[in-house]
Amino acid sequence: MSSLSLLYLMCQTPGYSQRKMGMTRRTFLMELARKKGFRVESELSDSVTHIVAEKNSYPEVLDWLRGQGVGDSSRFELLDISWFTACMEAGRPVDSEMKHRLMEQGYSPPLNIPESEALPFVASKVSQYSCQRKTTLNNCNKKFTDAFEIMAENYEFKENEIFCLEFLRAASVLKFLPFPVIRMKDIQGLPCMGDRVRDVIEEIIEEGESSRAKEVLNDERYKSFKQFTSVFGVGVKTSEKWYRMGLRTLEDIKADKSLKLSKMQKAGFLYYEDLVSCVSKAEADAVSLIVRNTVCTFLPDALVTITGGFRRGKKTGHDIDFLITNPGPREDDDLLHKVVDLWKKQGLLLYCDIIESTFLKEQMPSRKVDAMDSFQKCFAILKLCQPRVDNSCYNTSKNIDMAEVKDWKAIRVDLIIAPFEQYAFALLGWTGSRQFGRDLRRYAIHEKKMILDNHALYDRKKRIFLKARSEEEIFAHLDLDYVEPWERNA
Repeated sequence: MSSLSLLYLMCQTPGYSQRKMGMTRRTFLMELARKKGFRVESELSDSVTHIVAEKNSYPEVLDWLRGQGVGDSSRFELLDISWFTACMEAGRPVDSEMKHRLMEQGYSPPLNIPESEALPFVASKVSQYSCQRKTTLNNCNKKFTDAFEIMAENYEFKENEIFCLEFLRAASVLKFLPFPVIRMKDIQGLPCMGDRVRDVIEEIIEEGESSRAKEVLNDERYKSFKQFTSVFGVGVKTSEKWYRMGLRTLEDIKADKSLKLSKMQKAGFLYYEDLVSCVSKAEADAVSLIVRNTVCTFLPDALVTITGGFRRGKKTGHDIDFLITNPGPREDDDLLHKVVDLWKKQGLLLYCDIIESTFLKEQMPSRKVDAMDSFQKCFAILKLCQPRVDNSCYNTSKNIDMAEVKDWKAIRVDLIIAPFEQYAFALLGWTGSRQFGRDLRRYAIHEKKMILDNHALYDRKKRIFLKARSEEEIFAHLDLDYVEPWERNA
């Protein structure tokens, strides 16, 4: 049993019209606390030392205590549900800090309280644009954002862009919050909190999970699309076609001999188990060394930068993106072809598809926030050799031939070639996150009358292209505070 004193979870207060903690939720929370080793009383008694209330103010709790015949309330710790939640997450009693205590109206915390605790979070100052927020990987609201991303993905599969973006924007806002949402008033005043989003949040607060997200996870169409799109080279359009043909699983696809798979899709199925598994930071570093050494063989002064999630500080990913440019006068239009030819000779290349550049000089930036750029690219699958696993890991009674044990892993690698004058724009775009990039372009259009893409920034009022040699200069052109790569995890 935890060393916590006895506590009492305050239920709905009679006489108040606002919705408080209901009996069902109170019972759920009491059982949760007991499972964690806490002792909870069903009725108020002399042994109770902590009273936890949800959506009740300090005066309401005092009124309730007087109604229970309690004259002196000072013997109780009067606490908000946030304290209870913190205890449940820690699995032990936590300090009843000032931020968790119910206070008299007008009470001012002592001056020695840290500013982060003394000052309330001002929701009205949170921007609708993630490019004006600094979002690290420290997500305090994962139970909400996970549900939102399931909902968004389902709407993406249905090609309902409006509802998809509604949930993605809401997830982005909650990822930014420096505290966990534990009650509906925590999201009051925040942007991107529409009715659909609020319904999901309220249900998770009250029930611990979202029934709507659960329904999506159990939906046959969603499950099929989730499987299909996990294959390299398969998108929503192909998934829709297969689903309409009556196909439901990857086994169905493999068994249907009438299907004509593209070269990319064939590679996707051939190396499926490797490609669907996460790429570790160590694997990304190993591939990075291969890419840099190969590129510099042909272009010694080239800059090779890892982008995507790994540049934003993630420890895992599903592929590795590299942006390549040459700051010197020498350029090599055949660089990608030379790189893949060398990898073929070295036995490292399992698949590649080179897309030639379609960029035109003085081309206007795209107004579409999700538009693909026109750089020369190579979508490849590399064979990353790995140390053999120790024989002791295997049961020799199963007669496993160690010569047949696979000592390499297929890794998805994207190479993007950007001219040096466009490098800063390409680096910003390919670093992500996807939502950060979307909001940055929306901000440029709606707030600054500019058009931004991975190639350039165009000022529509001045009718000029704005040059930038670094990401910092692009932010400065947009009158935005610079956001570090690891703060763009929106």
